[in-house]
Amino acid sequence: MSNVVKTGGGDPNNATSRTTFGRSVESQAQIADAARKGSDETTGFEVLNVYRLEPLAAPDDPRWQNAPNQGVLTVAARTSGDARIVASARELDFMEVDAAPAEDVTTSNASAFRDDKLYTVIEVERGRRDLRRGVLEGTVSVNTISPVQR
Repeated sequence: MSNVVKTGGGDPNNATSRTTFGRSVESQAQIADAARKGSDETTGFEVLNVYRLEPLAAPDDPRWQNAPNQGVLTVAARTSGDARIVASARELDFMEVDAAPAEDVTTSNASAFRDDKLYTVIEVERGRRDLRRGVLEGTVSVNTISPVQR
C-alpha cells in the first residue's frame, strides 16, 4: 500500500487510474485481428480510410541519416497512426538480418514513417469497405538496415 497522498486530500493514493487498457481504436483492432486470425473467418471487410504519407522534412535534414526517405506512399488503414504502422511494417526489421537495434528489440520504431518530423499523414478517403489494410501505392525499400556482416 502506498503512503502517497493525493493533492488536496487526505485519502491515500492506491496508484491506480480510472483508464482502462485496450479501449483505443488500435487496441480494439488488434484484438479483432487476433480473434480473426484465431478463427476460420476470412470474409468481411472492415471500414478503412485511405491515407497518403508524404515526406515533410527537407532532403538535407539530418533526421534522414537514421531513416531513409521512401517517397510518397498511399495506404489503407484504420487511423492516421495506424497508417504509419502499416507503412513501417513493410520495412525490413533488424531481426530478419544480422544487425543490432538502436534502442529497442525491434527497429520498427525507428522507421521514418513513424516520425512526425519526417513524414506527414494526409487523409485521402474515408469509410471504404472494399479495401484490405495495407500499402496501396508506392514502394518501400527493404534496404533500410545494413547487416553487420557483408
